[in-house]
Amino acid sequence: MVIQANNNTWTAADGAALYGLDRWGDPYFGVSERGHVMVQPQGDRGGALDLVELVQELQGRGLGLPLLIRFDDILEDRLERLHAAFERAIAQYGYSGRYQGVFPVKCNQQRHVVEQLVESGRRWHFGLEAGSKAELLIALSLLSDPEALLICNGTKDRRYIETAILARRLGRQPVVVIEQADEAQRIIEASQALGAAPLIGIRARLSSRSSGRWGSSVGEKAKFGLSLPDLLASVEALRDAGLLNELRLLHFHVGSQISDIAVLKDALQEAGQIYVELTRLGAPMGYLDVGGGLGVDYDGSRTATAASTNYSLQNYANDVVATVRECCQPHGVPVPTLVSESGRALASHFSVLVFDVLGAEGQHQPALPAPAEDEPLVLRNLRDTLQAVEATQELEQLQEAWNDALKFKDDALAAFRLGYLNLPQRAIAEQLTAACGAAIARYLGTLPADAQVPEELRRLPASLASTYYANLSIFRSAPDTWAIDQLFPVLPIQRLHERPTALGSFADLTCDSDGKLERFIDRGQVKSLLELHNLQPEQPYWIGLFLAGAYQEVMGNLHNLFGSTDAVHLRLLPSGGYTVDHVVRGDTNAKVMQAMEHNPELLLERLRLASEEAIGRGQLKISEASRLMAHLEASLGQTTYLKG
Repeated sequence: MVIQANNNTWTAADGAALYGLDRWGDPYFGVSERGHVMVQPQGDRGGALDLVELVQELQGRGLGLPLLIRFDDILEDRLERLHAAFERAIAQYGYSGRYQGVFPVKCNQQRHVVEQLVESGRRWHFGLEAGSKAELLIALSLLSDPEALLICNGTKDRRYIETAILARRLGRQPVVVIEQADEAQRIIEASQALGAAPLIGIRARLSSRSSGRWGSSVGEKAKFGLSLPDLLASVEALRDAGLLNELRLLHFHVGSQISDIAVLKDALQEAGQIYVELTRLGAPMGYLDVGGGLGVDYDGSRTATAASTNYSLQNYANDVVATVRECCQPHGVPVPTLVSESGRALASHFSVLVFDVLGAEGQHQPALPAPAEDEPLVLRNLRDTLQAVEATQELEQLQEAWNDALKFKDDALAAFRLGYLNLPQRAIAEQLTAACGAAIARYLGTLPADAQVPEELRRLPASLASTYYANLSIFRSAPDTWAIDQLFPVLPIQRLHERPTALGSFADLTCDSDGKLERFIDRGQVKSLLELHNLQPEQPYWIGLFLAGAYQEVMGNLHNLFGSTDAVHLRLLPSGGYTVDHVVRGDTNAKVMQAMEHNPELLLERLRLASEEAIGRGQLKISEASRLMAHLEASLGQTTYLKG
């Protein structure tokens, strides 16, 4: 891709379009005329914050970059939009039931996040879904609404089941979902032992298949869910134990991030018929849990690709409501309360990770030295080639000159290997070759977008791309980009009113070759380089990673012992501005060491003894030892990330 250098006609709107901000960012993110990313936490209801100014003010409060900023208003707005979509669909299709969602705790287990969702969702009796014993305990402690559902998924032991049974006596509504064939018997045994039973759900393993990255998580070989023979056997076991009357919910799941709405329609039709048949078998039922999968349009392309969806939130709600109604109505079966476990769609938008760029490779080449009198022929040839490039504006001649430059560079390498070129001379050869490429790229940037440029020259700007060094750990803050090639919108939060004149990718702080961001959204496609600005001396360059509020925090690891970042929760004020509701400090060096069972105090004592020995040998002055120990003690209490 050729980036044009002329900045006269570039506007902030052009910057928003380049990075897709006007597509995936709607309605929460936009751009100001100053080229700053703006955040509208309440969507189209008004109120906006300048993200650049916000970061500056948070730094003034003692918070450092990288910084995770959570907008609780966005979380509440996502809840409102989800419920409004189902309310409209229920009204449109004359559905006599209702919608009652739950949030899967695994999506983001942070206390303030789960508490906010429970509080904001209270008016809809919004509940939680737990997939482990620890998540079950969290959910039980937070859900005080007797009408809110607590969906109990995951592998369950006897204690898990007994906890759910006893919680029902607390006035909670736990629904223990049978996901494996042997769980029905464990539920029966626990119920008989306690003389009480939980509400029971059953997860069907549908034959309908999903597509994309999570397609293998459903179908006949799925990890969870019962085959139809096992499902029927479980129903009969519950009947024999006198517990069939507690079977209230059918659950299914067709994978995370459903990109194609047709997949959901097929699954809904199959699940709807299973629901009808369960009522015929005598189960009272009442709830149909359509699982998770409501997708996020990460790139704004509205396509059935891994980073997008070919449907809207309203399309999703309409299809769920209409299809379930069509299944139940002909058989005279009362329609169920509809449940969804939408985590990604609720939590993705509400947090923004802002990190700073520490430097960039290849942007500031040293000045070319003047030619020496005895300069080798290969260097003189490269200088002549550079003069030819700068003097011509004919594409054919530029192609020929670039071919010559590459050949002379190879000749210089061969001469160096044989000892005919010294190290400074080889460095000059590389500088001259890079200067030829940069001159050609500048000329290509002046051409119209539809100009017929030879393919080798068209690839030239990419070959000159820079590596931007980012103050973050991919493995801590965006592990899905490394583990499953997840795409998130990444862009500068400032200077969008300036045309970017460089191409680059990001390398993180870890000593790992996989610690990089080099896959970026591009209207339904993926590009390996991002349009960026050249760094300015003494000026910060801040990058935002968006739509990563789901899964990233809990799945992040301590690679190279880079820990969690500082985080803040913000709320808009009715009078304008914002308030900082919560500050969550990131991990210190001491904390991540302790996570690996290192004792910071013992570490300091070992180094103190080593410094005393060095003083005794005359290798270290007392003042130097004091400074060393002060640095070590201060470092233990500091963040794991770099400071300016």
